[in-house]
Amino acid sequence: MMNSFSKKSSKGFTLIELMIVIAIIGILAAIAIPQFTAYKSRGYMASVKSDAKNAYTAVVAYQGDNPGITAPAETIAGGATGTTYTSARVTTGNQVAIAAGGAITATHTNAAELTGSYVIDSAGVATDTLAVP
Repeated sequence: MMNSFSKKSSKGFTLIELMIVIAIIGILAAIAIPQFTAYKSRGYMASVKSDAKNAYTAVVAYQGDNPGITAPAETIAGGATGTTYTSARVTTGNQVAIAAGGAITATHTNAAELTGSYVIDSAGVATDTLAVP
């Protein structure tokens, strides 16, 4: 009866094998997590820039449709579409401020993820101060 518990008939992994697998998973996680946060930050930056460029395009279209009228000011919150500039849709987490005359300032609303802003003046010149905190 005691032969059923012999070493030859037991199956499974040893403690050393399990510890090695856990160590390998830990090393891979230590490499992957910083990379993931960098990917997220670059995605947020691209989102802010895209929203600013879309808003600039909407302002230029408005000025083309209404010659001689100064582009009105408007702030578009994340997840919303502009009221005056109906083609300016802002991604959730971003905010776009359109100044009278057409200057655009786009920011990310969570300063823990991204600081700074992306500004496009009325002449179309962009200034990028976005940074990861």
